Amino acid sequence: MASSSTLQGRKILVTGPAGQIAFPLARSLALFNEVWGIARFSDPAQRREVEDAGIRTLAVDLQQPDFSDLPRDFTHLLHLAASVEGSDCDQAITTNAEGTGLLLSHCRNVEAALIMSTVAVYKPHPDPRHAYSETDPLGDAMLPGMTAYSVAKIAQEAVARYCAREFGIPVTLARMGASYGPRGGLPTLVAQAMAEGRPWITRSDPCPYNPIHDDDLLAQLPALLDAASVPATIVNWAGDDMVSVQDMAAYAGSLLGLPARVEIAPAPGAQPGSGVDNARRLAITGPCRVPWREGLRRVMMQLYPGRMSSHDAPASQG
Repeated sequence: MASSSTLQGRKILVTGPAGQIAFPLARSLALFNEVWGIARFSDPAQRREVEDAGIRTLAVDLQQPDFSDLPRDFTHLLHLAASVEGSDCDQAITTNAEGTGLLLSHCRNVEAALIMSTVAVYKPHPDPRHAYSETDPLGDAMLPGMTAYSVAKIAQEAVARYCAREFGIPVTLARMGASYGPRGGLPTLVAQAMAEGRPWITRSDPCPYNPIHDDDLLAQLPALLDAASVPATIVNWAGDDMVSVQDMAAYAGSLLGLPARVEIAPAPGAQPGSGVDNARRLAITGPCRVPWREGLRRVMMQLYPGRMSSHDAPASQG
């Protein structure tokens, strides 16, 4: 099992470095490594924030990438960027799948690459409490809202698996669950809805996820890179506890002294729940360090320091 000292003095490329998951990782890695970040950078303020964190930036659009100014001597690749909106499958496959292949071809000399996928690649199971394992069948899980996302991410996984074998690149395909921190993520969004007096709209009761805090992502990253292999290692990257959005809302409400408001809007064709089996990840990284209540409380202390209740009402598991 790797320690955080593994990633020191390295040259690391991060895609989408302004993103909710990527920015905290890239910022922390830049303290002890040479970190580059590529994205479209259509928002100059976001690019400045990334550069202010000590990350060297380069504007690259993975739909039509130009890597002519991008070095090839990176030791590690963290491909965390994704095109997640819209219903144009062709465009989504071009960006997510073809873009991944072109990127891996350019970075074929890295010691290890982590390619971010999603638990939304799994074929929906009718039981919302089902824990998806890496061997479960794949399918289109994001209907009817994000009609191109699951298809494009499955295509991305196929391309990354091919590149691992064709170019001999050790690859970890990490299927992300519900990451969160002060910059966002599903548990944070649920808490924000409670703070603003809005109901959280979800698709089932219960609707479980495995939330994982930013700090655990950083702590587990070296081990996941050490686990990269040819053929690619495929692993769910999510927290230890399966927690429903109903429980997230109840706990956030208790910290704010507000009632939890969750409404059900069934989404035929979508996963009724997005919980995962973490056995494979636990064998690689060991357990998480941040329990979900502690992590969510920490986030809310940052976002709403003047509104927090003096007591914690217990939240049931579900």
